Amino acid sequence: MTEKILYTLHETQALLEQGAVLVVDIRDQDTFAEGHIPGAVNMPEIFSFLSESTPEGLAALQNTFGASFSRVGVAHDHKVVFYEDSFDTRYGASCRGYWLARYLGHPDCGILDGGFWAWQQYGLPEETAEIPPIPSRFLPHPNTALMATRDDVLAALGGSETILLDNRDANEWLGHTSSPYGFDFAPRRGRIPTARWIEWYSFMSRDAIPAFRPAHEIRALCASQQIYPDSEIIIFCFKGSRAANTYVALKLAGFNRLRVYFASWNEWSRNPSLPIESGEPRGA
Repeated sequence: MTEKILYTLHETQALLEQGAVLVVDIRDQDTFAEGHIPGAVNMPEIFSFLSESTPEGLAALQNTFGASFSRVGVAHDHKVVFYEDSFDTRYGASCRGYWLARYLGHPDCGILDGGFWAWQQYGLPEETAEIPPIPSRFLPHPNTALMATRDDVLAALGGSETILLDNRDANEWLGHTSSPYGFDFAPRRGRIPTARWIEWYSFMSRDAIPAFRPAHEIRALCASQQIYPDSEIIIFCFKGSRAANTYVALKLAGFNRLRVYFASWNEWSRNPSLPIESGEPRGA
């Protein structure tokens, strides 16, 4: 049985009416205050948190989001659906929320298909008042099969078994800028050697309401880089948001051997002992 990830507007509305879902808005507090889905809770740190993949860094990630999920009322026995404006805003942060919840052991979570833009376009109700969340006790149970560390990426360099998939924007891949945060936000610019590149936007149709492309188109796009549904893949970007977005796209298309290097380029670029390339890729 295929895991359900995307929830339509009307599925989400019905679940809200039944009291059967907690809806988590990952946008910043000011945007949330301008209007949001009734009953939604706000958790902007899903978008902003930068992590490391050392044991200490993973512990900090688990502790931070264990506390954050508890604060807004996320519980293991209650469905949770994440949303943002749309899939191509905030670098895929609703997918980052979903991936984090899955990594931390939540068994029943998903993403609002189309995001808040679709919700508004269809004239569904919204509110500006923030209702204080009812706290829960969320205890992380990390699913280590979803997480790749710096050491996992190092082990994959030069090998043939694991594919490294970089899905950052083209100017980051080419080393023209270090991150979405600014030209030199990270100390080094470039890419991880041997990584293949598919820009994260490519997995979506970017119409009025961006959506993931059909499964057969995603499989064909990946095949152009010799990436197939049975490939073992580590996805990375700058901080894990776009990688989570691509993780969802590939899951929907039938890829199952997927890990996310969540610390991504933000961690890799800060360690001068780790190899990088920059400029036009060899053979381009």
